[in-house]
Amino acid sequence: MNNGTITNLFGGLPPVLTEELFQTLAASGGARVERIVSLGQCSPEGEWFDQDQDEWVLLLAGEALLLLEGEPAPRRLASGDHLLIPAHCRHRVAWTDPDRHTIWLAVHFAPR
Repeated sequence: MNNGTITNLFGGLPPVLTEELFQTLAASGGARVERIVSLGQCSPEGEWFDQDQDEWVLLLAGEALLLLEGEPAPRRLASGDHLLIPAHCRHRVAWTDPDRHTIWLAVHFAPR
């Protein structure tokens, strides 16, 4: 975690990623802010995220396909796109750009 030091969300990107990189940037009172970096990674086939908290996610760079359970097709996210994923809304990352970093900012917090 960053303790008052200025850092850049686009800095320190590894040139190669064998798996998604999850970094907690801040956490307090049951809320957590994290940076997620993908480089062609996606959720394993048949695996879903099912979280106890709401998650607001912002795609800062790159592109991704995000599938919410029950929807017929994944949603395409591009730089600047964001959405709220309610607690226990099963979802999976169907694709991220393999040629450039996809950088997510995710905020997890108690359900509304």
